[in-house]
Amino acid sequence: MSEFFNNIVLWLSGIWTAFRTDFINNFITDNRWRWLVSGLLTTLKITFLAAIIGIILGFLVAIIRTARIQTGKLRFLDTLCRIYITVIRGTPVVIQLLIIYYVVFASVSIDKTIVAVIAFGINSGAYVAEIVRAGIMSIDKGQFEAGRSLGLNNAKTMQYIILPQAFKNVLPALANEFITLLKETSVSGYIATMDLAKAGDLIQSRTYSAFMPLIAVALIYLGLVMFMTAGVNRLERRLRRSDNR
Repeated sequence: MSEFFNNIVLWLSGIWTAFRTDFINNFITDNRWRWLVSGLLTTLKITFLAAIIGIILGFLVAIIRTARIQTGKLRFLDTLCRIYITVIRGTPVVIQLLIIYYVVFASVSIDKTIVAVIAFGINSGAYVAEIVRAGIMSIDKGQFEAGRSLGLNNAKTMQYIILPQAFKNVLPALANEFITLLKETSVSGYIATMDLAKAGDLIQSRTYSAFMPLIAVALIYLGLVMFMTAGVNRLERRLRRSDNR
């Protein structure tokens, strides 16, 4: 029995030694952990800036499409918005990223991070547009009539009455879209952007060890998503409480 326990101890000791050696080789040697930190900051920067672009673009497209439905005007702009949504939602984001970098900006010297921000912002805008449009269409038509009865035109009614209500309704869905956006930025490495996923790949290329870098990157993404999910859940609870008042 004592020999059995000794073997277990030796086995566990070997695993710990191998783990410790692998950890030092992947993260401590040459301060490789800094690559993960730098990649994380780049990922967060791309996500944040792309989210801003997505919100602005999405709201504009949603307003144009809604105005077309309600007033019959803006036919040309509505057609452009439909084409934009169809193309963006119908093609993979990595292909859009490559087209923007290797075709649109092929002859221009531009920072790869900016290219990634533009690509993911345009992609996110198409999904945000549909989310916001659904939120606007969910508002009772009586709200539009109430705005007109107060002497407000369509633009003022949309600005002061409809959009605040629609934004509150779609806020959880928008937050979930940004969680998806965070994970989608992992393909930024296709244009050699030093994001979090690319940092893990760089460590792997130096150490020839796949397990530790990939698990580290996966855990960081998981932590970020769990943090954002907790924020979304808290936001939803707060909105439910405000609705019950």
